[in-house]
Amino acid sequence: MNSNGWEVVTLGDIAEIIMGQSPAGETCNEKKTGTPLLNGPTEFGDFHPTPVQYTTDPKKFSNAGDILFCVRGSTTGKMNWADQQYAIGRGIAAIRHKNGKDFQPYLKGVLDYYLPILLTEATGSTFPNVSSQQLIQLPIEIPPLSSQHRIADIFSALDDKIELNRQTNATLDVIAQSIFIEWFVEFNFPGATGEMVESELGMIPKGWKVGRLEEIISNFDSKRIPVSSMEREKRKGIYPYYGAASIVDYIDDFLFDGVYLLMGEDGTVITDDEKPVLQYVAGKFWVNNHTHVLQGKGIFSTEFIYLILKNTNIKHIVTGAVQPKINQGNMNNLPVVVPDTETLKAFQEVIKPTFAYILETEQQSSSLMSLRDTLLPKLMNGEIEA
Repeated sequence: MNSNGWEVVTLGDIAEIIMGQSPAGETCNEKKTGTPLLNGPTEFGDFHPTPVQYTTDPKKFSNAGDILFCVRGSTTGKMNWADQQYAIGRGIAAIRHKNGKDFQPYLKGVLDYYLPILLTEATGSTFPNVSSQQLIQLPIEIPPLSSQHRIADIFSALDDKIELNRQTNATLDVIAQSIFIEWFVEFNFPGATGEMVESELGMIPKGWKVGRLEEIISNFDSKRIPVSSMEREKRKGIYPYYGAASIVDYIDDFLFDGVYLLMGEDGTVITDDEKPVLQYVAGKFWVNNHTHVLQGKGIFSTEFIYLILKNTNIKHIVTGAVQPKINQGNMNNLPVVVPDTETLKAFQEVIKPTFAYILETEQQSSSLMSLRDTLLPKLMNGEIEA
């Protein structure tokens, strides 16, 4: 112990580590029978996981409040918070501070800070694997419990605000979708006369038409440049690097600057309700070649494109049995209902404030995440005293 009360211990000294164990395949189901089962980070969300499988014979458990830590494969080190009890498969470890839930945000900071060391020591020729012993024996330097608690409070406040922003934006997204459905699915929009005509997509208001997606979008796929994971390791930075469904990494440069709509091209391209996988993004960012990069064309806003695609079944344009894909030709040819100009402009004015607030909230969250990343090493090494 040094003069500031810091001491070198192991992760196992301050944390309980439960390595997952997969239940027998015949006990697993998707009918929500038994205990929700997590097999890996494909079920992870921004904060909490969404289970796909359940098991009637769970072997190992995580408790609500535990840190879920991926220990196998290319996503080793990815983390989530358990919001309930889960059965955990062998790809996941549950980690909890021995002094209780109040110290969990501090423990998450420890894992973030020492993750590069863990990954360096991970075994496996192709993908890293972290063993229970590597976790338990990881040497760490920690301050007294009182400081750990204060650091936990700082991280907790930041994470709580980021999560609140996420929930707020999710609510605003639902509101925008509800307005879209009211106008463009139920055709209950201002000035509606009720006069309908036949189209290839069913009955639509007179004066509207059915067009193709390529008529209302601008496509920027040609500007995409994939960067290998090895190269990204050398180019760590502040700009999000997007894949088909989410941010994959952060690198030192950007390709795009503005408001765009990303639509999954291959891999994760379709949701459970057969809609496209979409990301409404803004600011400076990089994109790999697994997602289409779109904006609205002419009088069509990017937000309108987002909402129309959010409510479009795309199962029939997905190809590839093993690796699902939406090629540009099929995407461009997707039939869409095109309203008259007056209705379109009126709708876009209605939803404009909602999406402006969504972008403002996203920017705030991005700033908070940057602040957290800046504070993390300084709090973890004692440069800033909590």
